[in-house]
Amino acid sequence: MKNCLLLGRKVTVLATLKEQIERKDINLTFGTSLEEVENAFKKNQFEVVIMGAGLELVDRLEIINYIFTTSKSTTVHMKDWDSGPGGMIPFVNGILNGLTD
Repeated sequence: MKNCLLLGRKVTVLATLKEQIERKDINLTFGTSLEEVENAFKKNQFEVVIMGAGLELVDRLEIINYIFTTSKSTTVHMKDWDSGPGGMIPFVNGILNGLTD
């Protein structure tokens, strides 16, 4: 089973997205900040990180720097701004459905 870290501006919004994620064979962890990402990486190894566009650019860049410094096997996927909040679930499902074991 793969581990996915799903990042966004509000953890409550992320948690409600969980019900709409098509793949049920993936362990999801949620976070909203670099501190939460660091704590999550101390507890798990993640194959994939998916970031919503709501995070500030400087925060996104700090998170990416941390992930790529910490892991050589984690992929990072960043959602675009233009598709809006409604684009998050299709984006997440597209990435997760494309994963193979």
